[in-house]
Amino acid sequence: MKAPDAEERTRLLIDAEAMERALTRLAHEIAERNRGRDNLLLLGIKSRGVQVAERLKEALGRISGFAPPLGTLDIGLRRDDVERESERLETEGAVLPVAVDGRIVVLVDDVIYTGRTVRAAIDMVADLGRPASIQLVVLVDRGGREVPIRADFIGYNAKVPESARVRVRLREVDGSDEVVYIT
Repeated sequence: MKAPDAEERTRLLIDAEAMERALTRLAHEIAERNRGRDNLLLLGIKSRGVQVAERLKEALGRISGFAPPLGTLDIGLRRDDVERESERLETEGAVLPVAVDGRIVVLVDDVIYTGRTVRAAIDMVADLGRPASIQLVVLVDRGGREVPIRADFIGYNAKVPESARVRVRLREVDGSDEVVYIT
């Protein structure tokens, strides 16, 4: 049992309305940067990056009239901070509606922290083919990088204590839309 002074505290960073605005703004930024490009491929990083990518796809369809294909990446076995039984790199865990070759791949994640998840996703994309470029969109950037990775599109920059955990809650998974941090 936790001592009373060790009780967790949850603080709201983004409510549902602010999340919707951030996602709409991100879709506008992606459309503007990639104007006239119908070779986009959105890749949501499991788990909540997939739902964020689905929402961006819908918003891009409304804004530009073009909804890019959407795939998913499960990089769980590729992280460098997770023990593996085998050193063999595998591309299983990728669900692609089209090949990555020659595409502008837009990786989508809910939160970027150390950068290790994104690094693993980039490695996986490279194993799948040769994209024209890779862009990164995150709903929340909480800082604290351990590897030199920077998002191209950021919904919200969070200033939270290093020890805090940032949680994105999405209606598709959690029943509501919000971003909180827990100390």
